[in-house]
Amino acid sequence: MHELLHSSSLLAMGSGAPQEMSDVLMYMLFQVVGGLGIFLLGMNYMSEGMQAIAGRRLRRMIGMVTNNRLAGLGTGTLVTCIVQSSSITTVLVVGFATSGLMALHQAIGVIMGANIGTTITGWILVLKVGKYGLPILGVGAFVYLFSKNERRRFTALAVMGLGMVFFGLLLMKDGFKPIREVQEFRDAFLWFDASTMGGVALCVVVGSILTAIVQSSSATLGITIAIASQGVIGFETAVALVLGQNIGTTITAWLASIGTNTVAKRAAYFHILFNTAGVLIIFLLFRVYIVTIANAVEFARGIDPRQLDIDTSPDFITNMTFSIAAAHTVFNIAVTMLNLPFVKQWASLLERLVPDKGKEVRHLAQIGPPITGSPAMAIERSRRQIMKMGSNDIEMLEWLGQIVADEELDEELVEHTFRREQIMDNVQREVIDFLTRLMSGNVPFSVAREGRIQLRIADELESISDYIVGILKSNLRLRKSSISLRDDEQEALASLHNDTLETLRAVLAGFEAGELAAARNAGARREEIARAAKNARNEHLMRMSEEQVAPEHSIAYTRLLQGYRKIADHTLNVAEALTDEEQNAAS
Repeated sequence: MHELLHSSSLLAMGSGAPQEMSDVLMYMLFQVVGGLGIFLLGMNYMSEGMQAIAGRRLRRMIGMVTNNRLAGLGTGTLVTCIVQSSSITTVLVVGFATSGLMALHQAIGVIMGANIGTTITGWILVLKVGKYGLPILGVGAFVYLFSKNERRRFTALAVMGLGMVFFGLLLMKDGFKPIREVQEFRDAFLWFDASTMGGVALCVVVGSILTAIVQSSSATLGITIAIASQGVIGFETAVALVLGQNIGTTITAWLASIGTNTVAKRAAYFHILFNTAGVLIIFLLFRVYIVTIANAVEFARGIDPRQLDIDTSPDFITNMTFSIAAAHTVFNIAVTMLNLPFVKQWASLLERLVPDKGKEVRHLAQIGPPITGSPAMAIERSRRQIMKMGSNDIEMLEWLGQIVADEELDEELVEHTFRREQIMDNVQREVIDFLTRLMSGNVPFSVAREGRIQLRIADELESISDYIVGILKSNLRLRKSSISLRDDEQEALASLHNDTLETLRAVLAGFEAGELAAARNAGARREEIARAAKNARNEHLMRMSEEQVAPEHSIAYTRLLQGYRKIADHTLNVAEALTDEEQNAAS
């Protein structure tokens, strides 16, 4: 009990309190490791809460990523500022590239933006908000525990995470206070001296390894600033460590790319090459870079960070923190601006370094596993994959119309249609597996609700592809039996085909654009298609009573009419699911 009280008292003591090496080690172990754990957990909570309350906005932002490299850059920066982690953003990019929802040059722009967005952590430290961590954490925890409103609870979760981030940074900073009081520690840190190129290289390597282990450059940046704030390492050494952290943070995206497709691997490798190349450039120009940052800080705050001394410099901690945050920001912005004009060249290089496998997979694109901690982004990945399924149905209907209209049978197009239906089966299984795993985790109710709607739409779209193939088979049987439909029957089928195709196009266009007027009108259009199919069937039955019709002719024609009617039914089901989603989102 005495030892426990003694250890506890150490935690309450400031700098200079623990004097013996064992006491110092215990103090640092409790403070730094505990602070790091609280910081990382807070990052996770804050990211989860922000994605839950701003999920739709984040998805719309990602949807805005086009061929415009500035749009991708801005999106990556803003999303990273919101989720507070460049690692999460780059993993998301790998996920979107895996599912074919983002081209390589688009992914490159977003990753560049993520590198800029991650610099916000340093500026949070500049604000000295650590002392507010516990009150923020407490308020968020009370609201989270006792509120019944889901949106309010996830907002509280984000606030609670923010408080944990602030408090964790404070604990880590206080945990390093004893370092200056123990000669052994000061001697150990003499190894990390960026006054020589060898020392800079050592700092870069150490920063890379530590960040790769923790998998958070924000956390290792906080640790670096905490150590520098105690005067144990100088400004130049801290900057060199931060350079290494930019390399270590790339391991997360690389791990996420294992087992993915070629585009996803290229995106992950770009993150590694981009950050490494930037660090190498600054490493070679390290003295010039340090002088540039020092001059900029001196202009902004009237101090030279190279001359800062904890014993003589006023407001040492704030000035040192500002200087390191400035160096981190300038590095990421400068490297990004230098490389932004060469996005296409980067893409060409990666295509050579990671060539296509050249083997067709029998699915549209691997949707990949759900990304832990980002349900809002995961549900967007599945949504876009379902949009691909809809585009696939439209293309199959267009092929069907072309096959039927041509006098000569296009066997290659027929094979494409059958193969595409098999692809649709595989994609539906991927989507079901993806959504099932996603919804089995801890996700917001809104994400679970949208997941159920997506499962329903995926099933309807796969059923449409089945009926398209069914219509194609009936046409092939007619050709094989040398049976020709009457002109009025062909006209009725052509009219049904065009109406069905246009209805499906309108509903899916509304799904993609978020304009659901076509979905609301789908019921009326489905009734028109059903009425036209029924009238055509009645006319056919009347002819059968007046003249002899071959059984094969009658069976095939009836199946063709029924096929288009079924497609219209499933299109209406998609529209109803979309309008249900709109109503639920508004409630």
